Amino acid sequence: MLMLVVLGGLAASATHLLWHHENRDDQKGVSYDDIAGAYHGVTADAPLVRAMNANHPPDLSEPARKVLNDWLASGRISEDYDNIDLGDNAPDAIIANNCVSCHNRNSADIEARKIPLEYFDDVKRLAFAKNIQPTNIKILAASTHTHALALGTLSLVMGSLVLSSRYGRLGSVLLGVSGLALFVDLGSWWLARDNALWVNAILVAGPVYAGATGLMCLMVVAEMWFPARKASSDGGEE
Repeated sequence: MLMLVVLGGLAASATHLLWHHENRDDQKGVSYDDIAGAYHGVTADAPLVRAMNANHPPDLSEPARKVLNDWLASGRISEDYDNIDLGDNAPDAIIANNCVSCHNRNSADIEARKIPLEYFDDVKRLAFAKNIQPTNIKILAASTHTHALALGTLSLVMGSLVLSSRYGRLGSVLLGVSGLALFVDLGSWWLARDNALWVNAILVAGPVYAGATGLMCLMVVAEMWFPARKASSDGGEE
């Protein structure tokens, strides 16, 4: 039962991480930018700017594209969105005439339906650049303190149990992998503040640690339910 509690804790931890990090970039689901933003900080162009740079939509006229680009770079996104003085050159009119036919909640295009542009509340989520600040260093220190002591202790206990099982050799490999992964994961939290390359180490090391620890839990459960090992003639165990 205790091993199942640990497995449940690993699953709950993964779920918590998904909920904690998702939507930092205002997009559904957990992305690289969500994790990089938490540990390094991210400044990214607005999604609409990226769409303009990618020539989307391709049939948008150059004058209309220039109006939208100038609007997105103007610092007056809210003020000029439906500026009546701009007439047909107002951003809301251009978007309504060129984008909403696909980007609406009833669109036949499943992907476009996920990015509606029918109302300003829809548009403004995509019109501003993203500036995701990394986690406050005091919070990071508190989190490191908690995770290092709790997970380090958990790994020592799991290692002791699995090394005492019939899977000792495999267990020693998993213990080594989990120890290295935990060290890299926690260390990368701090290194990533200055160098975003360490975010990749976080993305790899965290799941590796959880996977290795979960496997050790399953091995301990299996050891308890398999038939007891018989003593061999030389005093060892079979």
